[in-house]
Amino acid sequence: MKAVILAGGFGSRLSEETVLKPKPMVEIGGKPILWHILNIYSAHGVNEFVIALGYKGDYIKEYFLNYYAFNSDVTVDLMTGTPTFLNSDQQPWKVHLVNTGLYTQTGGRLLRLKDWLKDDDCFCFTYGDGVSNIDIQASIDFHRSHGKHATMTSVHTPERFGRIGFEQDNRVSEFYEKPAEAEGWINGGFFVLSPKVFDYIDNDTTIWERDPVERLAREGQLMGYQHRGFWSCMDTLKEKQYLESLWQAEAPWKVW
Repeated sequence: MKAVILAGGFGSRLSEETVLKPKPMVEIGGKPILWHILNIYSAHGVNEFVIALGYKGDYIKEYFLNYYAFNSDVTVDLMTGTPTFLNSDQQPWKVHLVNTGLYTQTGGRLLRLKDWLKDDDCFCFTYGDGVSNIDIQASIDFHRSHGKHATMTSVHTPERFGRIGFEQDNRVSEFYEKPAEAEGWINGGFFVLSPKVFDYIDNDTTIWERDPVERLAREGQLMGYQHRGFWSCMDTLKEKQYLESLWQAEAPWKVW
């Protein structure tokens, strides 16, 4: 089983960080959020990743080429130039780093990975900026059980967003925090897909969340896996700080 991770966008809403690095490399708890996402999948037995690169893709390549140097103590024999990694964070991961274009849209990036995935019965697919304590294996089992082309994990809108009640004259009648169970469902960004979804993507300009997903839904080929646990994206500096505060306390997505 492979997991595709989109890591090529500009991350403009997090420009305080992404002016220097791609958004998946923005750190939570001293580790790139991409590292957190790989660990989430790995905890459920998914250890092969195809990462779609674009903006500042070399930054991500450098991280994985030097992964053990960044995550270990190092002794270097200067006579031979040979490094020895000590206390290394050994991972069972195989990571494919694939350039998918600087301006390619989300669907286009996935289409460019077709040759990496066309022979699999299904694969996981997510964005490089969201974390969750989703049961990945359960979502895979659900996908295989229904036989449709696509499974989209749905989550409740985050409860941290306050709700405002208005009267007809625009007077605020109440401000309150609704419990998450009372909110609507949204796309949580963790998909399980059949290679048949490539037939729904036209070219580099295709946005996955629009025409392909909408067509899959109209044709009855999109199923929803409901996740009632923790989920959060990292679109803004405020959300980055929110995730950092959770990590310093007890990160709910730390399932490894």
